[in-house]
Order: sequence, then C-alpha cells, then structure tokens
Amino acid sequence: MILAMMERLRKPRRGDMVLALFLLSSFFISCASPSRTAQQSQTIIAYSTSSAQPWMNDLFTCADKLSVIVNVTAEQPDISLRIGEPDILLSHAYQIDEEEILIVTHRESGVQNLSLEEAEALFSGLGDLSAQVWVYPSELDVQRLFDQFVMQGRSVTSSARVAVNPQQMSDALNAESNAVGILPRHWKAGDVREVYSVGMFPVLAIAREEPQGAMALVLACLQND
Repeated sequence: MILAMMERLRKPRRGDMVLALFLLSSFFISCASPSRTAQQSQTIIAYSTSSAQPWMNDLFTCADKLSVIVNVTAEQPDISLRIGEPDILLSHAYQIDEEEILIVTHRESGVQNLSLEEAEALFSGLGDLSAQVWVYPSELDVQRLFDQFVMQGRSVTSSARVAVNPQQMSDALNAESNAVGILPRHWKAGDVREVYSVGMFPVLAIAREEPQGAMALVLACLQND
C-alpha cells in the first residue's frame, strides 16, 4: 500500500498536466501579442485632390486588408493621389489607374460634339454665346490638364463660373440647361452629354519618401487592384 501511494506521488495527475499546458500556452500568446498589436497599429498619412477622391476608397480598402490605419490630411502626407503629373515631380510617383477628362453639357444644351478648336473657342468666350461655361480653380489638377491640352496657353473667358470641385461641377451641369463644363469620367452622373474628350491621363499615387513597410504594401495593393 505504501509503495502504491509513493507511485501516485511520482506520477502527475492528468488535471495538473492540463493546467500546466494551459499556463504555458497563455505565456506564449502573451509574448506574441505585442508584435501583433504593433503590426496592426501601423499608420500612414494620405491626401487626395478632389478629382482623385474615387481612388481614396481603394486606398482605404487596401489599408483595411493590411490592417493599416489611414489618417487623412493635406499636411505632409505620406501618399498623395492626383490625376496627371504635377509641374515639378520631386518624389516617387506610381500609376494606379487611368482617368478620362471630358467636356460635358446639360442634355438640353445646344452645344454639340466639339473639335479641339471649337472647344478652345467656346472656353475662350468666342463660341456659342448662350452657353454658360464652368471651370475649376487654376491650381486643381484637372483644370491644369485642361489648360495644357485644350486652352494651350489661352485664358478661359472671364464670364466662366468656377466650381470648387467635381461634385459641384456635376451638380451644375445637371441643373442648368445651358451649362458646359469639365468632368473626370468617374464623376460623370445624371442626364448629361459628352461633347469632347480631352484625353486619358494617369492617376498617380505620389510618395513623399521611398516607400517602405506599410506604405509599400498599400501602394502595391493599389497598383494590383
């Protein structure tokens, strides 16, 4: 009987073994948690021109897949989205898509399909006098492309109205029967009519520094989507 009791003391009980395994696994999980949390808390700062806003949805989708946090601000962003190249490109640019820029009218407008020369004349104030021309602020990426490829150095008419962003432009073109304006294709909505294609232009993600870590992964995702 004494030998049996000593044998039981030498052999660990099953419940004790289960408890020991549980405590050991908890220790390893707690050790792994900080690195996992650090990976999930990676943050990038992003910004987009109003014209390139549709691609911000893609950026958020990619960031969500990669467990990356995105803060949106124009102040020193890690990634900036825009249509077309800036006048001076001092950083790293990556094409993530293409966008077509259009001249669009209200469905009831008398303006019909335009040639390049007719488009230039219309926005210079020398075309159909019944048309109300809409443009953007000169610094907006879409307006800069329009000035370069349509106006070719000429100024738009002083009677042109100014839309601060493509959404306001789209609203005006749908609301005013004599309105003629400029829209990226992604912003074309409602019962409007295309009368001229300015052309296809790259949608760029511009990185402030050489992409590494989370930023490199997000850019790769944007290019592959």
